[in-house]
Amino acid sequence: MTSKLEQKETPQANGAVLPIVPGDCLTSPERGQRVEPADFLGPDGTGVEVVVLESRANAKGVREEDALLENGSQSNESDDTSTDRGPEPASPLKETSFSIGLQVLFPFLLAGFGTVAAGMVLDIVQHWDVFKYVTEVFILVPALLGLKGNLEMTLASRLSTAANIGQMDTPKELWKMITGNMALIQVQATVVGFLASIAAVVFGWIPDGHFSIDHAVLLCASSVATAFIASLVLGMIMIGVIIGSRKMGINPDNVATPIAASLGDLITLALLSGISWGLYKELESKAYVNPLVCAFFISLLPIWIVIAKRNSATREVLYSGWEPVIIAMAISSVGGLILDRTVSDPNFAGMAVFTPVINGVGGNLVAVQASRISTYLHMSGVPGDSPETAPRKCPSPCSTFFSSDVNSRSARVLFLLVVPGHLVFLYTISSMQGGHTTLTLIFIVFYMTAALLQVVILLYIADWMVHWMWGRDLDPDNFSIPYLTALGDLIGTGLLALSFHVLWLIGDRDSDVGD
Repeated sequence: MTSKLEQKETPQANGAVLPIVPGDCLTSPERGQRVEPADFLGPDGTGVEVVVLESRANAKGVREEDALLENGSQSNESDDTSTDRGPEPASPLKETSFSIGLQVLFPFLLAGFGTVAAGMVLDIVQHWDVFKYVTEVFILVPALLGLKGNLEMTLASRLSTAANIGQMDTPKELWKMITGNMALIQVQATVVGFLASIAAVVFGWIPDGHFSIDHAVLLCASSVATAFIASLVLGMIMIGVIIGSRKMGINPDNVATPIAASLGDLITLALLSGISWGLYKELESKAYVNPLVCAFFISLLPIWIVIAKRNSATREVLYSGWEPVIIAMAISSVGGLILDRTVSDPNFAGMAVFTPVINGVGGNLVAVQASRISTYLHMSGVPGDSPETAPRKCPSPCSTFFSSDVNSRSARVLFLLVVPGHLVFLYTISSMQGGHTTLTLIFIVFYMTAALLQVVILLYIADWMVHWMWGRDLDPDNFSIPYLTALGDLIGTGLLALSFHVLWLIGDRDSDVGD
């Protein structure tokens, strides 16, 4: 009968069963002694097996200490020799509510002020000729602003997880992640920008029954150019933020996605406004400029596809990551249709300045939560691998918001940021005399109700969706955030439009809605 020698669990083991054959020799890592093959022979002279165990995180070739986050350092000096333990999270997040709030607060405020600036820009450009005569541009606004959720926030979440589990520690690994991911988001941005323009044309044509080929080409050129340039700029910023946060000992999950949003809305909306205005001016004298712009950016697609395909880190996403970004774009476009129909009514023109703010805040907070849950799950293994992280068919609100789990704690912290954050942003808008609405008490009550309801729904959906995707062998870093931010755009725009309609119906004349 073959005997077995079980080696004490070590961080360097590989979870493999290694047969010892004659001619092999081992060195004991604990005693520094050389062990000969004869020491591993059973009574009948047959070879024995050495069972070597390792935690899941290290099975992926990751140093355990790289997986620990800020305030979450843990001891690896355990002498536990048990070999039949079930799979557990290798490095549970041990952040306090205070540390989570402290790390999230600054990027959250920065992101909020970015959305305020975007709202002020939208409030100004809505009176430009291109927005007046090609109103379908309004449909592009949530779809293109949603790219920060479809692409940049997904990129930030993906790179944050890679940084936290040690996949960006060497210059070679870092460069590989940068080139592959930058090429990937250029492919996605170009395709999604093109599809968003088609959705805008369709959604604009169905209610009115009017179609203009010149306007359709203008929308395509504006959308593709905006998506490409914005994703290029924001992708580079994201990489710098994640690398810098790791060097400073800050959890990238807490800061990367809000910073992506802080500049994302403003840059994207400014580019969309400027590009569409410039191309609209060229329609009369140089009609060929619009199709040339479309052709130029689409012709670059094969280059980005080849680069992303050659990189193993992005090859899978290149093939399988289209469903979430396309569906998310369609969801955001529905929100854009609501915005188009509401802002086009002079009674609700003041809604334009608040739409990027409420959508941006909700999307930022749920992206942080989804990124944190995804990183937590990645520390326990690979998608669909751990029984403890099986999908919850119907999580209760108590487990989402009131349990002792670290993800429940972060949900409470993020929810508590909604009211003070929005009060600061509303005051900023009022002090800058933005919009067409005076901040009365009843307006603030309706606005805050819409904002709180939006965030509660999003955090609850995130708790279910990330675990559900994990149980379906899908990486939440690539699939969850596009859906969540798109739902944030739709829910936020819908609730805000409803609030404005109710305010108008009950006659809140003091708020000057529509003036």
